[in-house]
Amino acid sequence: MVNNYHLRSGASRFRIEHGIGSSEPIRIKSWLPKLGVVVMFRPLSNNFSGMAVKQGEHKFILVNSSHRLSKQHFTIAHELYHLFIQEEFVAEISHAGRFDRKDKVEYEADWFAAYLLMPEEGILSLIPKEELSRNKIRLETIVKIEQYFACSRTALLLRLDGMDLIEYSKYQQFIINVASSAQMLGYDDLLYKAGNNNVVIGDYGPRAKKLFDKGVISESHFINLMSDIGVDITKIINTDEQE
Repeated sequence: MVNNYHLRSGASRFRIEHGIGSSEPIRIKSWLPKLGVVVMFRPLSNNFSGMAVKQGEHKFILVNSSHRLSKQHFTIAHELYHLFIQEEFVAEISHAGRFDRKDKVEYEADWFAAYLLMPEEGILSLIPKEELSRNKIRLETIVKIEQYFACSRTALLLRLDGMDLIEYSKYQQFIINVASSAQMLGYDDLLYKAGNNNVVIGDYGPRAKKLFDKGVISESHFINLMSDIGVDITKIINTDEQE
């Protein structure tokens, strides 16, 4: 693994600057509007995790709602690196979670996401003392951590490897039957299922309405933009006229 100190410290600083403690989980849906980021969830092809676009102060993320929720959370954190940390960023299609060393920017975005979602202090607080040595951590503890931080199993195992708590050769016993292993311990399987289809987080609607009111976009463009988030403006207009 490369020296990721700047990414660890950057993720920690990002948490603090944006009102998240050093060990608590991030509640994505309530946190993103505070960052001024609009996030749209749409079903996409499996090999496409999402994308980010930045235009001036406007920040936008598209997330693949066909992926499991844990992967979606990681994708969002990955895209935050592009939007807030990467210099001179404009737009990029991402394949979050691959930790591919061949692509330096995507590799750094993946590690930033891992540090942001799973802070070391928080992880350590959830591990019993008797498991705080290499390859001693148990499945029950791993599931507890991934449920607490709503993170993917693979990203968590890589994080634990970076903390010298598990070695790569031990991964196989923990990455099979991920959902059922959590259910066997009494957790529900929502984290391991797809979801959020066509959900929008942020002020997409108000932004579109503001552009329309200022004459920046036409009525038909406004109608199309709102239709993209499942709002039929023509029905609202017709209802107002009837009243």
